[in-house]
Parts: sequence; C-alpha cells; structure tokens
Amino acid sequence: MRTKLTVLALAATLALAGCSETTKGQSTGIGAGIGAVAGGIIGGMTGGGGAGRVAIGAGIGAAIGAGGGYIWGSHMQKQKEEMQQATQGTGIEVTKTEDNQLKIKVPSDISFAVGKADISPQFATVLDSFAEGLKSNHTTKIAIYGFTDSTGTDAINLPLSRERAASVRYYLVSKGVAHERFYIEGHGATNPVADNSTPEGRAKNRRVEIYVAEPAQAAG
Repeated sequence: MRTKLTVLALAATLALAGCSETTKGQSTGIGAGIGAVAGGIIGGMTGGGGAGRVAIGAGIGAAIGAGGGYIWGSHMQKQKEEMQQATQGTGIEVTKTEDNQLKIKVPSDISFAVGKADISPQFATVLDSFAEGLKSNHTTKIAIYGFTDSTGTDAINLPLSRERAASVRYYLVSKGVAHERFYIEGHGATNPVADNSTPEGRAKNRRVEIYVAEPAQAAG
C-alpha cells in the first residue's frame, strides 16, 4: 500500500509540475500530456492494471492537465467513420468509449504473429489510413496498449506486449505523426478478453488497443 501511495503522489506531482513550469500559452497542452501519463500510472495502480482501467486513468490525468476531460467533435466522428471504413471485414473493432475516446482494438491475426512484434502488411495498410486521420487533427493524444495471451511467463509477455505497442508508435511516427503525442504501455497477459484455454481465445487476447482522445482545452 505504501508503494502505491508513493507512486500516486509522484504521478500527481508530475502532473502539477507540467502545468506550473510552462508559460501560460503552453501549460494546457503540455499539462494535458503529462497529466495523461500520470493518469495512466494511477489507473495501472488502482484496479488490476487492465487496459480499461489504465485508459480511464489516462482520462483522469488529462482532465487534471487540461482542466476539462475529453470532447467528441466532428473531426473525431470523421476519423471514427474513416477507420470503420478502412477496417471493414478485417476483424478490427472501432468504437467510441463512454468518455469520448476513439478505441481501436486490433486482434493478433491482423497485427502480429505469435511471439513477434513485427507489424503485418495488412496492419500496416490500416495504420496508413489511421496516420492520415491523426495528422489532420494534431491536438489529439494517442495511447497504445499491448497484450499477450497467457502462454509463457511475465518475463516474456510483458516486454513483448510493450514491444508491440512501441512498434505501432514507431510506424505511426514514421508516417509523420509527432512522437510526443503518444503514450504506450505493455500489459502482458493481464485483462484477457477471451478464454485462454482455447486457441481461439488466446488469439483474441494477443492484441493491441489504441485510444485517441482530444483534451477539451485543446479544442479551441
């Protein structure tokens, strides 16, 4: 418990520092970015470390940094529709979350081979379309979470899941999306979405989840 409180205190300090050490014109955007990272830490420490919990934590962090949570405007709706069209028939899920984030869940048969972090050609085509939408609205923040199935140990799964998230970030950056807009994290076999005792279930659990959000204060 003492360790958790220490991490939470550090996260809060980073979020506040991000606002106080910037000029008036910069504090909102930078504070939102640092707040989202701090919120991700808070989320991971308070609720089992699942992706949903971390995403909520990042949302809280952005609200601290930017002072207003997330908004869903016409450009966010447009990107959602464009991604739904680009991923039609692939098995990739594109949805809007309750807190106004665009969520893209990519299963393993589209994204990565077993035990690998190399992006498949089919996934690269989807990411090309995704990058165009991100570049058209540069105020959004992107969080990428990698997951594995329960095969293997945490010593293998955790680094692999982070490598997968990092591969997605690297690819999007190579297409012109600014590096500082990203937050990535690997969760290994935590937060499964299917039964790990079956091949089909393990395939669903080997996935990447991408969240796109626009801090309210950045909308102006």
